[in-house]
Amino acid sequence: MKIGVIADTHIPDRAKEIPKEILEAFKKVDMVIHAGDLVDLSVLEKLKSVCANVKAVCGNMDPAEIRTVLSEKEIIRIGNYKIGVMHGYGAPQRLVNLVYEAFKNEAVNVIIFAHSHYPFNEKRQGILYFNPGSATDKIFSPYNSYGIIEINDKIEAKVIRI
Repeated sequence: MKIGVIADTHIPDRAKEIPKEILEAFKKVDMVIHAGDLVDLSVLEKLKSVCANVKAVCGNMDPAEIRTVLSEKEIIRIGNYKIGVMHGYGAPQRLVNLVYEAFKNEAVNVIIFAHSHYPFNEKRQGILYFNPGSATDKIFSPYNSYGIIEINDKIEAKVIRI
């Protein structure tokens, strides 16, 4: 299974739309996961126009309209693997600890998070922590990015700069 991962789109505040390069890439995935801070529900519809299987959580900047549709935390099962998804909040340097605490009793293999707008792809104590960075905002990173996670007999993840 190939999963496209996107976060911190902040549409229409930081950009008018999802970058075309990401939409093209997501035409070739089996699932898209948005890790929060969509800001407008149209983001989900746009993602569904290129991949029918879209999962998402709300972020700290998402308005009530989105918070009523999306939860703050999700667990997605893919074969024998469990993926925890949570946007995160607070100080960026505490995000890995925050999401670890949120999923520590869930036996997840991967935790997808966001909030910092800075990509992160690191395995710690058997759990892959993955932040795709921001697709549209460069306030905390010198580049925009998204992610691809491939799950077969193992899990491989990469951050893609745009």
